[in-house]
Amino acid sequence: MKAGFIGLGNVGRQLAGSLLSAPNIELTVRDLDKTLAQPFVDQGAGWADSPAELAKHCEVIITCLPSPSASAEVLEGVGGVLEGLSPGKIWIEMSTTDGEEIQRIDAEVRRRGGETVEAPVSGGCHRAATGNIAILAGGSRSAFERVMPVLAEMGKDILHTGELGSASILKVITNYLAFANLTSVGEALTVAEKSGIDLGLAYEAIRVSSGNSFVHETESQVILNGSYNINFTMDLVLKDLGLFQAVADAHSIPLEISPLLGRIFNDGQRRFGARAWSSMIVKRLEEACALELRAPGFPAELVDDTPRVQGAEIKWTE
Repeated sequence: MKAGFIGLGNVGRQLAGSLLSAPNIELTVRDLDKTLAQPFVDQGAGWADSPAELAKHCEVIITCLPSPSASAEVLEGVGGVLEGLSPGKIWIEMSTTDGEEIQRIDAEVRRRGGETVEAPVSGGCHRAATGNIAILAGGSRSAFERVMPVLAEMGKDILHTGELGSASILKVITNYLAFANLTSVGEALTVAEKSGIDLGLAYEAIRVSSGNSFVHETESQVILNGSYNINFTMDLVLKDLGLFQAVADAHSIPLEISPLLGRIFNDGQRRFGARAWSSMIVKRLEEACALELRAPGFPAELVDDTPRVQGAEIKWTE
């Protein structure tokens, strides 16, 4: 299968790396920064001078971009994917985006005889690097089945969520929960430190208890190391919180925690910068309490040491 990948950022380059090593996929890549694509080209991937060129060459066109506006530009701009689409081709949108926006662009894809599958991922860059990341996939059953060989190379737990737009909503829901957990983890570790409890011990106590979570097991480690390097930035948090809040507003749901998180992360971005790691949000408390949340033995970057199980675990909707 000829697959094209556009967007080789923190997550995208890991996902594209899985496709590069797949024996049954011929990969072509594209990014605004060609230096990000060069390692792929050096290992045998093709290079496209424009999204349209990539779409003309490939059966499956994958985008993994930082915002809905970036995806719209890559699809609809001059030299965009839509110019290169022809009947039978499939666009896979792996960006975290807006469900209504992907449906809008899908109408243009269908007008050209193509189909769309949305496939946002969850689990972090360290799991994307090993192919153990989760993929939420929305779209028609037939399109989903056609792109399964591609999705299975990139992810382990693949859930078909139903009609187009459903995966985008579920992705921002899961991200919202992760951001809420991150802020609460920061508060918990600060209370432990101020109470005189060893933070290495606190980490283990939370990990083996009912307070444990995926966020604690991952982000707490780089917080306690002091690197904060979670490969996710403040501006992306605020983008995803905005998408989540927009879904709630559309249904007139009077949320309380979501607006508070928006204020917290807006303050974090103002203090530390839009491209600061999202886990640096705990520095607000560190500074307020004149302390550092540190413990020995924790890594500066996360590495997934879980062996990749052969074959993806696929869950279908009826």
